[in-house]
Amino acid sequence: MRDLRPHTLRARLTLGLVVLLAVSCAAVGVAAVLGLKGFLTSRLDEQLTEAGNRFAVSLEHKGQPQKDDHDGDEHADTRRQAAGTFGARLVDGTVTDAAVVRSTGTLKVDLTAADRRRLATVPVDGRGHSVDLSALDDYRVLATRELDGDVLVTGLPLEPVEVTVHRLELVAGIVFGAALTAAGIAGALWVRWSLRPLSRVAATAARVSELPLASGEVALPPRAPEADPRSEVGRVAGAFNRMLGHVEDAFTKRHASEERLRSFAADASHELRTPVASVRGHAELALLHPGPLPPEITRALERIAAESTRMGAMVDDLLLLARLDAGRPLESRPVDLTRLVLDAVTDARVAGPEHRWSLDLPEEPVTVTGDEHGLHQVLANLLSNARLHTPAGTKVTVTLEAEAPTALLKVHDDGPGIPEEIQSGVFERFTRADRSTKAQTGGAGLGLSIVAAVVEAHGGSVTLESRPGSTTFTVRFGNR
Repeated sequence: MRDLRPHTLRARLTLGLVVLLAVSCAAVGVAAVLGLKGFLTSRLDEQLTEAGNRFAVSLEHKGQPQKDDHDGDEHADTRRQAAGTFGARLVDGTVTDAAVVRSTGTLKVDLTAADRRRLATVPVDGRGHSVDLSALDDYRVLATRELDGDVLVTGLPLEPVEVTVHRLELVAGIVFGAALTAAGIAGALWVRWSLRPLSRVAATAARVSELPLASGEVALPPRAPEADPRSEVGRVAGAFNRMLGHVEDAFTKRHASEERLRSFAADASHELRTPVASVRGHAELALLHPGPLPPEITRALERIAAESTRMGAMVDDLLLLARLDAGRPLESRPVDLTRLVLDAVTDARVAGPEHRWSLDLPEEPVTVTGDEHGLHQVLANLLSNARLHTPAGTKVTVTLEAEAPTALLKVHDDGPGIPEEIQSGVFERFTRADRSTKAQTGGAGLGLSIVAAVVEAHGGSVTLESRPGSTTFTVRFGNR
């Protein structure tokens, strides 16, 4: 079912204004109608009091009048009665005579049983009462008791009162309807004009929400126009502008801190390359010594060479991330992605012979535009991640699909899966599924962050779907 309630503040204020005005108009209209009806009814009661019971008395003394009887003397009592005057005589609570004055004379009225019961229940209290006579119409009647105990009822029609009241209802409905329409339009325009500063604040907030605030330097849009600070809207606009100022200062400081951190990482990584390479070289040179070495010395030198090699790879990863963070452009040339996949899977098969490796390639070569070294590192890191974090015998399937004008790469394994609690941050730096620090379990947690950074630099995206028995990394290469 469609929700018809107003959702915007402007619509709610306008609707509230119209509803309040409608309630006020309805109250005024009801009060006017009831007041006019009461006034006209009281005037009718006064006329009944002034007319007295002369017409009803004539029924008591003359018997039952006949239609179109124009004898002057015997109908002298009707010449002073208004047309429509009703008269009835009740003897012991029973209506014996009933007639009504017409312009042509008096007319006998054949009352129904219900009409007779209604007339019999009219209180003899000297006040007017309304009754509905089916033989005639709505009447205002006054009952008086004679000395002989008979009750004489005199009445005047309520039709003129009802016609006047209905006319007032019609006029009031038209006038109030036009007033509500005009007030609704004017109110909507007034509310719209009054809330213009708030609309500008909302527009500014919408522009801010569309900015890439996660990282990098952020240029906030111009501030919302200031309004009267004495108004609620003005205070909101002022507070919002002050908040934007604080946010902009925080972003500026954050960006400066990130730049210093990137610079430090790049400089430190660059400076570490030489001593790490020197340590590895001296260890390899010592291992080449022609003379005999004690086994423990040989083992120590082998560990130094292995750890320095791993540290050198980590330094290279940090340098690559620093270059990507700095926004340095990558190479952009056609790359045969099919050949890269073949080479990467061949290397992975040699490094992990205990795993089962499978390829699913299209018949035609798939070519994308990008940096060949970076794309090769993406493939190598994904396959290395599948090899290092799954047990022996796990099947790893690499699928490459052509999606004009780009490509889709999937790396799937049937291993134990990635813990759900770390899936949301698996592409962040230094995130590891295995919290241990053993070299056999992998590096420092930079592989997938490099994958995400390189793919993003190519205008693509990488996603993960993992559960026990099925893990799939999907890379969509962009078209730079």
